[in-house]
Amino acid sequence: MRGGTSKCWLFDDEALAGADADTLLAAAFGAGDPRQLDGVGGATSTTSKAAIVRRSDRPGVDVDYDFAQVGIGARRVEWGSNCGNCATAIGLYALLTGLVPAQPGRTTVRLRNTNTGTLLAATVATPDGTVPESGDVLVPGAAVGGVGVELAFLDPAGGTTGSLLPTGRAVDRFPLPATLIDAGAPAALFPVSAFGNAPFEDLVPELIRLRREAALRMGLATPDGPVDHAVPKTGVVGPPVDYRTADGVPVAAGEYDVAVRMLSMLAPHPAVGLTSAVALAAAATVPGSVVSPYHQGNVLRLGTPAGVVTVGIDRGPGGALAAVRMRRAARRIAVAEISVPEPALAPA
Repeated sequence: MRGGTSKCWLFDDEALAGADADTLLAAAFGAGDPRQLDGVGGATSTTSKAAIVRRSDRPGVDVDYDFAQVGIGARRVEWGSNCGNCATAIGLYALLTGLVPAQPGRTTVRLRNTNTGTLLAATVATPDGTVPESGDVLVPGAAVGGVGVELAFLDPAGGTTGSLLPTGRAVDRFPLPATLIDAGAPAALFPVSAFGNAPFEDLVPELIRLRREAALRMGLATPDGPVDHAVPKTGVVGPPVDYRTADGVPVAAGEYDVAVRMLSMLAPHPAVGLTSAVALAAAATVPGSVVSPYHQGNVLRLGTPAGVVTVGIDRGPGGALAAVRMRRAARRIAVAEISVPEPALAPA
């Protein structure tokens, strides 16, 4: 299924029949090949994703899912993060497959990402209790419309590290200033001005170096250990300026609040990941953070390479971050049977 700007292969937990998920997914995606030629992966960070889905037995939750970021050119699967675009797809999938019965009018699917414990709500219009098979809702970075899904990250702060600000500070020094935040996913956000406003592609090697230091400071890695490619999310922010999207569409500075460029699996993201969008929204609510100068009330408009992504911010008692909301779209691409080498099907 496509969710937002990601393609996600969704697996029914019962269909895996006890197989080792790492081995199975690496084989199914052709992860060992950077082209993913002998598998269903698309050889990019936004098309090498999977989730294992099951009905939840937790009160107040309809569906649990394990999110997997599958390696590209490496037989590895990372389980340490979440994906909002895949959650968008799972919300529609749960209705299409009957995991959650559709209600007249609108149906909300309550989701739990087991990797991080994050709770989400995906709401789909279901007129007369009918689940739509297609739709015309477009999101920046997708050329084809889909079924509209209103996605909310509920109480998203501290899902991985236990704290909105893992170091307790709004700004850390590397010595470049950065905000280290954990909402949606752990993220390291730098002002682009600290790099002399250089083009983002030129910053990638330095950002990869800095994200390792950020991971250490947030407790996501040890000095002698590797750092996951998926987290921490890392990127730069800056003031709005006129620009053109990757498709050549002009965007005026007045159409958005903050310019954003993020890494995804160590490469420039073609839009912005939803967990990164949540982190950016959360950082905007923290006085003194590198994003706070661009905060405009309860809405934050992100200028991304694909266009403007609008994020809604809900506050709870005392101004605490209660939810982050986005309007997304999903579409079922296929119901498929994937042939994988026999060893990958062996029980774990």
